[in-house]
Amino acid sequence: MKRTNTFAVRPLTDDDEQVLRDLLDACAALWNEINYQRLMRYNDEDGFEGEDVWDADTGKLEGKYKGVLGASTAQTVRRANTEAWRGFFENKKAYHDESNTSVTEHPEPPGFRGNEDDGRVLKGVVRKDAYTVEWGDCSRLEMVVGKELRDRHNSPKSRLRLEIVGDPNWPDYEDQGRLELWYDETDSTFRASQPVTVSADTRDTPLADEKAALDIGANNLVACTTTTGEQYLYEGRELFQRFRETTREIARLQSKLKENRYTSKRIRRLYRKRTRRRDHAQEALCRDLLERLYAEGVDTVYVGGLTDVLETHWSVKVNAKTHNFWAFKQFTERLACTAEEYGISVEVRSEAWTSQECPQCGGTDRTTRHQDTLTCPCGFEGHADLTASETFLRRQTEQAVRPMARPVRFEWDDHNWSEPQHSPARESPKEQRTDPSTVHRDGNIASGES
Repeated sequence: MKRTNTFAVRPLTDDDEQVLRDLLDACAALWNEINYQRLMRYNDEDGFEGEDVWDADTGKLEGKYKGVLGASTAQTVRRANTEAWRGFFENKKAYHDESNTSVTEHPEPPGFRGNEDDGRVLKGVVRKDAYTVEWGDCSRLEMVVGKELRDRHNSPKSRLRLEIVGDPNWPDYEDQGRLELWYDETDSTFRASQPVTVSADTRDTPLADEKAALDIGANNLVACTTTTGEQYLYEGRELFQRFRETTREIARLQSKLKENRYTSKRIRRLYRKRTRRRDHAQEALCRDLLERLYAEGVDTVYVGGLTDVLETHWSVKVNAKTHNFWAFKQFTERLACTAEEYGISVEVRSEAWTSQECPQCGGTDRTTRHQDTLTCPCGFEGHADLTASETFLRRQTEQAVRPMARPVRFEWDDHNWSEPQHSPARESPKEQRTDPSTVHRDGNIASGES
């Protein structure tokens, strides 16, 4: 399994910090020069595949920075840029393929990492065999640097030695990938990301063969129904509101920039803060949900495809939530990656019209949705997103689904997904599941609050 250890990096001396800054700045500068050469050839060409992009003299550019970075790191920066361009061409091809719905927005070529005047983004990569990580009471990172930087520090074998902070999620790995290093301006901290390969034996085994279906919403981030009758609802309105507030502040600052200026340190800091806040909430949601599903004995999770949602409910605001805020593709990839640890498979399926279908009469043309409530002339009334996840699950399993009386609701507090203090589910879950007030007059249990 592919996993990642992420940790903070702490230079031991001021000289070591300057060496690290110079190393990452040179990585960013080399990336920019390679990217510029390729972008100029891409803009001048007429071919779709971008063959001229690979004609850039990257070897000469590697040689220019080899003295600072070392030959291996300079080569790794060039390879990382090559991978970014190949990914761009693959996404571009998928976007123009009408039968492929995986890419819904026109892709853009790889971007630059700041500039010398405004400040470059301190970010770099180190080849897998050019660094070592040791975990223990005094955890440390050692990596190769170029000869121009070797005299600035006293580490053995001309390798820069740095202290690392934090416990690894995956200390016992079989292989490591290239190391990514960057400076986090938000926290004024150097950070590193170490991809590792761990044994498949570390995976858990599902306790049963139950199923679950997720409805990815615009206001409620995830609504989940399981074949055991459990329902979970992760609310996202407050998260999205903060996302929009940060976006508006970015726009305000951009409007005040001088002519021919497109960004600033403050703007870049806000972008990173916005992204980190979203990613943290995503990762915590995936972990919290999958731990609950594992305890329920779920071995398969069905996720609704985004294409159907945009075709039936497209709007500028919903598009902003699904693409920019919630980053649907990133979320599903993160979900699948985390689910692998629990031995749970994730399958993306069509969920067309599940948000309009009445679970009581099966109709779709007469149902009405108002905010979080779905109603039908037949008398049904329930939570729209939970009802959609219930319908979606019933389609995939072809069996009746009878949710519990009340779903478990979660709100984000910047650290954890937890039930709100006012949630009635905190009082007596067993009593609520048999509360007759939550049952329809005809005996059917509603998918949501009564």
